[in-house]
Amino acid sequence: MKIQKADLQLAVERQIISAETLEQLWPLLEECQRSRPSFQGTHILYYLGGMIAIGALSLFMTMGWELFGGWGLFAIALGMAMGAIGLTRWFLQRQGFAIPAGIMLTLAVVLVPLAIYGLQAGMGLWVEGVVYRDYHTHIDWRWVWMELGTLLAASLLLWRFRLPFAVMPVAVTLWYMSMDFASLFAGQSAWEGGLAQKISILFGLGMLGLAFWVDLRNRSPQDFAFWLYLFGVITFWGGLSLLDSSDELGKFLYCCVNVGMIFLGGLLMRRVFAVFGGLGMSGYLFYLSHKVFVDSVLFPFVLTGLGLGLVYLGVLWQQHEARLAARYQPFLPTPLQEMLERRR
Repeated sequence: MKIQKADLQLAVERQIISAETLEQLWPLLEECQRSRPSFQGTHILYYLGGMIAIGALSLFMTMGWELFGGWGLFAIALGMAMGAIGLTRWFLQRQGFAIPAGIMLTLAVVLVPLAIYGLQAGMGLWVEGVVYRDYHTHIDWRWVWMELGTLLAASLLLWRFRLPFAVMPVAVTLWYMSMDFASLFAGQSAWEGGLAQKISILFGLGMLGLAFWVDLRNRSPQDFAFWLYLFGVITFWGGLSLLDSSDELGKFLYCCVNVGMIFLGGLLMRRVFAVFGGLGMSGYLFYLSHKVFVDSVLFPFVLTGLGLGLVYLGVLWQQHEARLAARYQPFLPTPLQEMLERRR
């Protein structure tokens, strides 16, 4: 809900709040807005600069850094991580700079796998021909120690600073682990045999379970579960979509799962479920129109009727949403009720 000052001035005119309350409340709302991610000029600069710096030390890493050697990379990564943590503390000591503080903490987490790689290479424990640059582009079970170290370091830093953007590299690392464990168990043929897709589905479900647990326990206005939900859905939905289903029943069940994701997104008020569920359902309908009902005259009419029916269902839901919510919410567990109330 985006509140403008004119909305509160209208509340004053209707005598809901006083003019004095408005003048005292508005500065507090402005302060909260500055600390909350939104599409503002300063926030765009924060995230653009932060993502460039984070990418430079991960996705955009060049081969030239191998010239520093293992111990050199370890020292550089450790020094830069300590500097990023120092900047995190510095930003947090100044009011209204929670976003750049979160970006600095995320940068510190992103440097952990580089430090572990440098330490392993310096101690002669790394394999020839595999370099850090490949960490973000190649599936390999040997990355697992770097991933476990990243999760441990991120857990400690999040426990200390509690900045939600730093959950992003945790979610990415869990996503990487889902593919690297498939390589560990089945080698490079994992994707051909379907094992990797199944491991991806299991990892995705585990990540979504973790996200839901974090969501239930979170009592702060900050959203610590967002990145876990995002990459959990990507991992689960991606593995499910890549599974080879040769029979119509399997494809129909795939569509049902995607429809369920859409409704789950509405229940939990998480758009990521609805977005990927919508993509999966659209893919299934595309398959039906081009493979099963390719010569059908009625199929477009049936789909049109289904779409309009859903629109009408949405109209009914909007008209009776408060009454329906009052009926079903008492049957939900208390922590879930509290979570949904916070999400509103």
